[in-house]
Amino acid sequence: MNIAVLASGGVDSSVAVHLLKEQGYEPTLFYIKIGMEDEHGYIDCPAEDDMTIVTWLGKHYGLKVEMVSLHEEYWDNVVAYTIEKVRQGLTPNPDMMCNKMIKFGYFDSKWGHEFDKIATGHYATTTEIDGRIYLSTSPDPVKDQTDFLSQMSGSQVARSMFPIGHMMKDEVRRIATEAHLPSATRKDSQGICFLGKIHYNDFIKRYLGEKKGKIVCLETGKIIGEHKGFWFHTIGQRKGLGLGGGPWFVVKKNVEENVIYVSQGYDPETQYGNVVNLRGFNNIAGFYTLSGVENGERVPCKFKIRHTPDFTDGTLEKIGDIYRIRAEHKQQGIAAGQFATVYDPEARICIGGGEIITED
Repeated sequence: MNIAVLASGGVDSSVAVHLLKEQGYEPTLFYIKIGMEDEHGYIDCPAEDDMTIVTWLGKHYGLKVEMVSLHEEYWDNVVAYTIEKVRQGLTPNPDMMCNKMIKFGYFDSKWGHEFDKIATGHYATTTEIDGRIYLSTSPDPVKDQTDFLSQMSGSQVARSMFPIGHMMKDEVRRIATEAHLPSATRKDSQGICFLGKIHYNDFIKRYLGEKKGKIVCLETGKIIGEHKGFWFHTIGQRKGLGLGGGPWFVVKKNVEENVIYVSQGYDPETQYGNVVNLRGFNNIAGFYTLSGVENGERVPCKFKIRHTPDFTDGTLEKIGDIYRIRAEHKQQGIAAGQFATVYDPEARICIGGGEIITED
């Protein structure tokens, strides 16, 4: 079998390479260069250490290594997407878009299509049922990444391999240590790659600037503070508001008026809702898994509205072009622009997901 491995230099993809080699495969390693500098050299994603480790893996295991660039594609489809969503007052998900457009999109169209399988270090699995391959969850609930993969297509899932997906993180670390991999003690990557060491708000300021606006208490309507632009704040945010007598949570934004609404208390009711509306729902698992929904029924499901170890019980239905999740229990911080991911009632099969929109 001809396998391409997307190797990042981290411990997860390094162990994926190690395991494939142990299983008798001779994969080709691909390192995707995606750090994008704008015309001022503002964005910087230092990749020297990553490329050094990937090169080491190739030499150590006698495997071919390809360093390929998707700079422009990453800028156009991930960085620009992030800026535009923030400009609209939404909460973007760059990781979701990177997987959809870059790792399983442009990479495949340029290089991956020449291989039988594309392997990554994601914590996810695949399950075959009646001859069809489904995206399914990892046994490690903390590391499970199926939510970040929920915009893949069924055909992409069928050609994917997740060599470490059935493992717990500590087992992956143990294998890396025993194999003396240089990434064994490397910390997991955090945040958005294209930012490098740049603070998120500095990045947003660079492209959207600052504009003073009011912070208003939702319950009383009183102006209680000032902010530098709604785009610096997200629904559910507690820190960084500069308000006394808290805690205060961002519960609503008026984009047109540049106003942020907040509620006071550790658990204000205004943070919560039990209806999540989705547009652009991507059904990875195929029509029949949602046949009841397409026929106007409410179907039991589990779901996530953010990256978390916990699955929530609910139902899924379709109203026009909108898919609606009704949560069994109210959810905190439902943020438009983020993605909700839907699973079967056993939280085993990832059915798909869509972008959260504001309830009308």
